[in-house]
Amino acid sequence: MIRLVSFFIATFCWLFSLRLSSQTALPPWQPGMMDIHHISTGRGNAAFFIFPDGSTMLVDAGEISDTHPRTLSPRNGALRPDSSRRASAWVADYIRQFHPAHDKVMLDYAVITHFHDDHFGEWDASKPRSSKGDYALTGLMGVGDEIPIRHLLDRGTHFPVDVLGNDFAKQYEKDEYHIVQTLREYQRYIRWQQAHNGLRYDTIQPGVCGQIKLKNETAFPDFRVQNIAAGGRIWTGFRDGEFTEMYKYGTYPGENPLSVCLKISYGPFDYFTGGDISGIDDLGQANLHSMEAQVAPVVGPVDVATLNHHGNRDSQSPFYVKTLRPKVWIQQCWSSDHPGEEVLRRITSRSLYPGERMIFTTDMLQSNILVIGDKINDAYSCLHGHVVVRVVPGGKTYQVYVLNDFSAKREVIGQFGPFLSR
Repeated sequence: MIRLVSFFIATFCWLFSLRLSSQTALPPWQPGMMDIHHISTGRGNAAFFIFPDGSTMLVDAGEISDTHPRTLSPRNGALRPDSSRRASAWVADYIRQFHPAHDKVMLDYAVITHFHDDHFGEWDASKPRSSKGDYALTGLMGVGDEIPIRHLLDRGTHFPVDVLGNDFAKQYEKDEYHIVQTLREYQRYIRWQQAHNGLRYDTIQPGVCGQIKLKNETAFPDFRVQNIAAGGRIWTGFRDGEFTEMYKYGTYPGENPLSVCLKISYGPFDYFTGGDISGIDDLGQANLHSMEAQVAPVVGPVDVATLNHHGNRDSQSPFYVKTLRPKVWIQQCWSSDHPGEEVLRRITSRSLYPGERMIFTTDMLQSNILVIGDKINDAYSCLHGHVVVRVVPGGKTYQVYVLNDFSAKREVIGQFGPFLSR
């Protein structure tokens, strides 16, 4: 019975989306607003930011290979809105639609949180190559081939291990997600863009505020991007650029704990995104030595937060949830692993923090609805779509829009708020 009810609710949400699809367009961004677009492709994370002065940033550009059996199974989502383009081409198309400078679309910043396929792309033999330079068109490279990027930043390639070195290549050359091969394409892309388009490439400096900044800083002095963590190095929360190291040189904990973490503030409004960091150990217990536990105190309460690691079972520890306690959680989803049922219990728990909260996902898979049941429908405001956070000039209030990810026109299918910032 639960399965049947969940199916009809999900179907109703989809049909309701189709009914609205010809009626409503997202009102255009205006100077002074901040927009955060969480793009639904079914192949990984991508978030497009328009800052108050019109500066732009892309955080991640995932593109899991279509050749993996998991990608073509019910375990993973379908490519959105359809399979007529690659995921990175759809991300570029989305950016062109909503970019404030329609006549000269470019990205002031692109940030890669870590080197996993669902965050920066994946090479495979079927990927086309650029007609400009010798690199594969996947993920960040595919987006950057279509839309110029001024400044590219990532978690760093040389700490705590050199992921471009021979030792790493020997160990991970046969990794099924092609991290070594994709990193080589990434480096080819960087070198070509530096030589021909003046790309600036840097590592995110943990603890630094202002490495990512507005083109017109004086117009919005209450806007800031605080680098919280990168490469396993975490801001202490005190002096600018002061950090601690979670891992010794030569230790490789995997990519997830090395994710870039950013806190973006605009007046009283605060937003946090933490890539794939986690806070639960292998036995399902809260890990006080985890990245979440170390990051949470220096982030503090926020208005909006993305779910770390897509809401996977190793994320959103009780301490982390209680510390950040956002009004709005946003889940960037592409798999039936997202979310874990226990994660959903933690982020909806009134014992961890009081008050109402809203949860949005880019794509809730039917398999997860069938397993978790009514908790999904009770907790989520909608089960698919591009999730857009729009902050008013000055940051005092914000709204959430959901756009139709089944349509290349991306019409509004839901509007929530306004909410008062903290």
